[in-house]
Amino acid sequence: MIATAESCTGGLIAASCTDLAGSSAWFDRAVVTYSNEAKAELLGVPPDLIAAHGAVSESVARAMAEGVLQRSRAQLAVAVTGIAGPSGGTADKPVGTVWLAWAERGGVTQAVCQHFDGDRAAVRWATVRCALEGLLQRIC
Repeated sequence: MIATAESCTGGLIAASCTDLAGSSAWFDRAVVTYSNEAKAELLGVPPDLIAAHGAVSESVARAMAEGVLQRSRAQLAVAVTGIAGPSGGTADKPVGTVWLAWAERGGVTQAVCQHFDGDRAAVRWATVRCALEGLLQRIC
């Protein structure tokens, strides 16, 4: 079973999974936490972690993945948080910056930062692709 915690993709990862017939056999749940408050309330991400590192950070992505995993029946979870644009970027975190994290029950949480090119839609779909590829790598 897998679970997702999504920010910048707004549920596109879950939609991609549940587009497949029979996905109820392996897809447990999805949580879309677009706001910082939702990340804290629904996933247990500490607000001080967000304040210290920003919502788009390795530590927050890891906390999101671990939070959805703890709140689900899944053995594997993916979380994404990023800046899809067209605004919101900074010199340190330009548009297209996305942190992804994969948490495994009884295993380690791994995270990676990606920088995707293109408009908002391109960044979001590149994030979906990367998240799903990461899940497949961990399953196979």
